[in-house]
Amino acid sequence: MAADTPLLDMIVTPEDLRRLDQSQLRQVADELRAETIDAVSVTGGHLGAGLGVVELTVALHHVFDTPHDRLIWDVGHQAYPHKILTGRRDRIRTLRQGGGLSGFTKRSESEYDPFGAAHSSTSISAGLGMAVARDLAGGNNHVIAVIGDGAMSAGMAYEAMNNAGAMHSRLIVILNDNDMSIAPPVGAMSAYLARLVSGRTYRSLREVAKQLAQRLPKFFYDKARKTEEFGRGFWTGGTLFEELGFYYVGPIDGHNLDHLLPVLRNVRDSDTGPVLIHVVTQKGKGYAPAEASADKYHGVVKFDVITGKQAKPPSNAPSYTKVFAQSLIREAERDDKVVAITAAMPSGTGLDLFGEAFPQRTFDVGIAEQHAVTFAAGLATEGYRPFCAIYSTFLQRGYDQLVHDVAIQNLPVRFAMDRAGLVGADGPTHAGAFDLAYLCCLPNMVVMAAADEAELCHMVATAVAHDSGPIAFRYPRGEGVGVEMPERGEILPIGKGRIIRKGSQIALLSLGTRLQEALLAADELEKLGLSTTVADARFAKPIDTALVRDLAQGHAVLVTIEEGSVGGFGAQVVQFLSDEGLLDGALRFRSMVLPDCYQDHDKPEKMYAEAGLDAKGIVAKVREALGQAGASTAVRA
Repeated sequence: MAADTPLLDMIVTPEDLRRLDQSQLRQVADELRAETIDAVSVTGGHLGAGLGVVELTVALHHVFDTPHDRLIWDVGHQAYPHKILTGRRDRIRTLRQGGGLSGFTKRSESEYDPFGAAHSSTSISAGLGMAVARDLAGGNNHVIAVIGDGAMSAGMAYEAMNNAGAMHSRLIVILNDNDMSIAPPVGAMSAYLARLVSGRTYRSLREVAKQLAQRLPKFFYDKARKTEEFGRGFWTGGTLFEELGFYYVGPIDGHNLDHLLPVLRNVRDSDTGPVLIHVVTQKGKGYAPAEASADKYHGVVKFDVITGKQAKPPSNAPSYTKVFAQSLIREAERDDKVVAITAAMPSGTGLDLFGEAFPQRTFDVGIAEQHAVTFAAGLATEGYRPFCAIYSTFLQRGYDQLVHDVAIQNLPVRFAMDRAGLVGADGPTHAGAFDLAYLCCLPNMVVMAAADEAELCHMVATAVAHDSGPIAFRYPRGEGVGVEMPERGEILPIGKGRIIRKGSQIALLSLGTRLQEALLAADELEKLGLSTTVADARFAKPIDTALVRDLAQGHAVLVTIEEGSVGGFGAQVVQFLSDEGLLDGALRFRSMVLPDCYQDHDKPEKMYAEAGLDAKGIVAKVREALGQAGASTAVRA
């Protein structure tokens, strides 16, 4: 076959890849890298991580019998090359688009995705479960978990490894070291040693020596065991993983197929317990703009392949994330007790900007949300004002600590929850759908939601001033609405909302950034002859009971609107109305929340329309409450 014949065109499934000769795999990897770059340039998405595992992806699918052998990608944002090789190349340019492929692994999408992942550090736990299930069923397939060094900062990964090591389960973990430089230099010698210690001969000799040593007195046996572990650890590293019960192999060059393939085959053909293969890779490998980027093009919008220039949409409004960061910086300039904590998301939360201004007061704890929350609680006990900036969906991982370590002790930890509401292309795994429900049920908790970027500025100032217990505020992904920004935020009275527009028949009580849609809905309702009040609740807890009472008693219809699941703000309002007997009269109350399902990724405006949380949906809800199409005779003046 001619060298310039495209090989990727011949691969529909990994079975086709396994038919190729090892000498052809370099060409496959080069074509796969080019295809990944081209696809992501069209759709946007995670790029750097996928480019870093191209050779590893090719090697794994060539050596192992997927999908019979289970291959789990931790987080999943590095799985685009995997998707191309597993029957999804014809749809790869639908990534993260409505009706298209998910940006992460997804069980319902392919049999080659045995476990869905978009939050990190779950792969080893899931893999161990699959390995144990295999053993219980008498199976013989392999289970391989690929986890990045960043994800290894999460305690869950070590919990799983500790369990796997104690059970001696046959499990393969590949540590993809691409960021933290935890590996010594790799080269021919380390590759040779990795092949040696992973090979059958070395392991057979090791087992014979172990059996002989067991016949010696315990003192000599322990010394022999420690000497072997020390010698292997001295030359190859991996002492920590050995102590957790894993057989360590590496480090090896993750871009050199001649190094990868023999080690993977050796491990595949062994019958030892859990094995960890340490692979060193480079994020953004093979694409110069990504290699030169500080974040290695971790996440990108559409871009020009030749120049690498990203197509940023024009906007006159700042992003909510940037508004939060700038507001916090201004507060920290006046208060040296303000400190900020992130869980491996400094740029995503805006704390990279805060860190530039206050490096000694910024703490990135790694992918360890549980630790982040309790660490913040410890700071609060000593009089500091910690801001724990974590995406709404990731704060779920620290919920027990939030309850036990913060709320029960009534400690003034401030939670800044980015990405509240729907998040478009990142889909259900990253949607901030549940924070209102899981926070509003907690005693002592204050929960705010910003309607626009100016309100977010006020809420940062309010959180700084609130020292009597925990407080949280939520804000969405993307740009603000373009309102005039204050020089500094004002301290809001706790539990007080505001009237934006006064009417007499319909009351729309909005929490968060659906306020703009509520105002548009009010315009449409006015055209139907329905005088409409629009209010911004500001606080999901405590609710403004005086405002809610006035709205309920002065209007025929009261509708609450929020970008969250059932059980949040609307539940707080209806509980109050019920307790006060305000639902016993003529009031028609409706609560608008996100639908009770996991919405697939799409453009945000389409997702909100599907959820009924746009102006059209609000108008429809009011008319449904009235029982007829806008007949003003049905309402009281």
